[in-house]
Amino acid sequence: MRYQHTDEVRRGLVCSRFLGLASGVWLLLALCVTAVSHAEDAAGRPGTPVRHRIMVCEYSSTAHRLAEFSADGRLEWEHPFPNIAVCFRMAEEGRVVFASGGAPTGVQEVDRNHNTTFAYQAKCEQVLTCDRLPGGNILLAEQGPCRAVEINARGEIVFTIPLQTSEQQAHRQLRCLRQISNGHLLACHEAEGVVREYDRSGAIVWEYPGVSDVFEALRLDNGNTLIGCGTQKRVIEVTPEKKTVWELTAADAPDLNLNWITSLQVLKNGNFVIANFLRGQEGRGAHAFEITHDSAKRVVWKYDAHDIVKSITMVHVLDDE
Repeated sequence: MRYQHTDEVRRGLVCSRFLGLASGVWLLLALCVTAVSHAEDAAGRPGTPVRHRIMVCEYSSTAHRLAEFSADGRLEWEHPFPNIAVCFRMAEEGRVVFASGGAPTGVQEVDRNHNTTFAYQAKCEQVLTCDRLPGGNILLAEQGPCRAVEINARGEIVFTIPLQTSEQQAHRQLRCLRQISNGHLLACHEAEGVVREYDRSGAIVWEYPGVSDVFEALRLDNGNTLIGCGTQKRVIEVTPEKKTVWELTAADAPDLNLNWITSLQVLKNGNFVIANFLRGQEGRGAHAFEITHDSAKRVVWKYDAHDIVKSITMVHVLDDE
C-alpha cells in the first residue's frame, strides 16, 4: 500500500518549513498515517490498517512489466514483458505464467531469477489470456481463430474447443478465460461485450450480454457470476437467471475514479479485489482496491501509487494464498 499524496500532505510539507525540521517531520508522518486504508468492523468503525503484498501487470506508455510490491509499497521484483501482455497467473514456488501476445505469441512461465521455466508457442494470431489449472496444465485462448486450448507440462495439446464470437479481428475476440468448478469454461468476449459459459463439447450453456469491453468474470461459490463490466465502470454479481444481486458503480465510490474494470479476485474473507485500468485517466483514482461484498460496499484497501505505476490491467493479492 502506498501512501496517498493528498492535499493535506502537501500542506504539511509547506507547514514544515515554518515549524522546524523535527516538528515538520512529525507532522508529515501523522498526515501520512491518515491516508492508510483501514479495515472496518461490522459497525463500520476503523480497525487494523489493511496492507497487501501484490503482483500487478503494468500496461502503460512508460512500462510493460510484471511487478511485485511489498505490503508497505516497496518494489520487490519486476520482470519486463517481451511484448504485449495483459494477463498473468501465479504458479508454484513463486513462478508466474503469462500470455504473450506479440510475435511469436503463446505462454511463458518465469521464476524469480527471470529464467523461462516453460514456454509454449501458438500458431494463431494472438494469445492474450491463460489460466493455471489445478492439475498443473495450462488453459489458454487462441485468438484468430478463437478457441480454447489446454496444454500439459510438455507443451502438448490435450484438449481444444472452438469459442463462438462474431468479432473478426483477433485482438478483441477474447480477454480472460477460466475453467470453473463444473469443468466448463467461462470466457469474456471483449468486442461483443458478452460472457459465455461453454461445456466441454463447445456448446454455449449460459451467457450474459451487454457488458462493454468485458475483461474478466468469475463463477462464485454460491453459483452466481461476478463480472467486471469494462468501460461501463461497474462490477455486477448476477444469478444463473441473470438477476443482478450486487452492483458497484462509479457513484458508489467516486474517489476511486472507476475507468475500465479489468481483473477480479475473491479473497478468503469474501471481499473482492478489483483492478481499475486507468488508460486516459493516469494519475487519478486507484489502480486497484478491495471492497466488501455487502450492501455497504466499503473500500477497505486501495493501491494508488501513481509515481511508480501508471496503469495496470491485472492485480493479484499474494498474501491471501
